[in-house]
Amino acid sequence: MMDCGQYRRSILADPHDDDAQMRLHVVGCHDCTSYTEQLLRFESRLDRALRVAAEVEDNRSPAVPLAAQAQAARARRLPRRWFAAAASVLLAAVVAGSLWLAAPGPSLAADVVSHMAGEPGAWARTDIPVPQPKLDKVLSEAHVRLRANAGLVSYANSCLFRGHIVPHLVVQTEAGPVTVMVLTHESSRTRVRFDEHGYRGVIVPIPGHGSLAVLERGPASDLGAVESVAARVQSAIDWTT
Repeated sequence: MMDCGQYRRSILADPHDDDAQMRLHVVGCHDCTSYTEQLLRFESRLDRALRVAAEVEDNRSPAVPLAAQAQAARARRLPRRWFAAAASVLLAAVVAGSLWLAAPGPSLAADVVSHMAGEPGAWARTDIPVPQPKLDKVLSEAHVRLRANAGLVSYANSCLFRGHIVPHLVVQTEAGPVTVMVLTHESSRTRVRFDEHGYRGVIVPIPGHGSLAVLERGPASDLGAVESVAARVQSAIDWTT
């Protein structure tokens, strides 16, 4: 399945590409839909600016009877021609700069999945909870407390993620272990589902407190169970600040 990074590289190469995988991705991705709309608006503005420059150039008088009249006509035309050309160059720079800023490297979901590869031991099935003092210490760094109704937490670690220390937990469920990352520095406008490299999950926005990334791995594909864990953990969180 195409991810956000692949989609945006493809749409930048050809904003009118009708590839089936691209259509399938953008239908289910709010962020990439907004990105595509922005790209097409910029393309339309650039096209209009370039047409203005071409029309001004084409409307130049082909001949003038006297040198003085020609000089005066050139003086009158120069500001219009310069303005049209400058506008087109400026708009092109704005387009390039805006798209460069808007096109992230890896998406948040892709970075979460990449982080999982570095902690394979966290996925063990077990009924042994992590010691409460360790859990409290990990959570305190994110100004969080977790009530018992979150479920059995079998793993807790403080991890470096996108330049910040974040809690990385594993909650045991009947279907197996589910990872929860408390991302207080990562805001998400909407709930985002993802399915990448054998991991499926959801990123849940928490207004004022960043977001939660909740995911599972393996052949199962019941995202409903993952979202149920996300809702349970979110309801069990007490924010201390």
